[in-house]
Amino acid sequence: MKQEGKKEQVRKMFNSIAGKYDFLNHFLSVGIDHYWRKKLVNMLKPEHPNQVLDIATGTGDLAISIAKNIHRANIIGADISENMLEIGKQKVKKKKLNKQIQMELGDSEQLKYNDSFFDSVTVAFGVRNYEDLDLGLKEMFRVTKDNGSVYILEFSKPTVFPVKQIYNFYFNYILPTLGKGVSKDQSAYTYLPESVKQFPDGQVFLNHLSSAGYKNVKQHKMTFGIVSIYSGSKNKNQKSNK
Repeated sequence: MKQEGKKEQVRKMFNSIAGKYDFLNHFLSVGIDHYWRKKLVNMLKPEHPNQVLDIATGTGDLAISIAKNIHRANIIGADISENMLEIGKQKVKKKKLNKQIQMELGDSEQLKYNDSFFDSVTVAFGVRNYEDLDLGLKEMFRVTKDNGSVYILEFSKPTVFPVKQIYNFYFNYILPTLGKGVSKDQSAYTYLPESVKQFPDGQVFLNHLSSAGYKNVKQHKMTFGIVSIYSGSKNKNQKSNK
């Protein structure tokens, strides 16, 4: 996917696969994506956040998990894909979480929320889709409260043999074939491995978080380094690095 117009291409792509997204997400990850999200929620839970912004919320899986496990949290799930949000709204209504979760159309690089509004900002498998990564991270920092936190769940690049080899084969050959067969959208599941390859994971991404203003940035690797949870905090009286 070309960098030029990436945001619009991502929006159209996710709109086209929205109806099959949840099935493919759980099927292609062999259901382990539930564990990854639960791990993020368990890291967030001790902070007892009142206001949470879940960016690139998609169909709301992470927002729903946060609501179920942190009952005091009010969550806004923001995404640029109208079709994904519509499915998310249906899921939230079905689970009777309307009072906790509000699903809204939103651009990660132009957040409409006030400065220092959210106790925590979360993203699951979304930052690699940002058209301008640094701008998106700075916007996240801007809306984070003093002493607030960020938690980002994203694919990593495993380095250990034979996990690296199996992972690359699956991502490059198996996943696109299965994804195309179910969703009928080949671009969506060829884009996924491409976006993971291009994403600056590990220490490089931690440097991006630091540049945005976050302190105490850390990487928590899971499942042999296939995914990572990145975390950071906004210390009191900090200002965004613009």
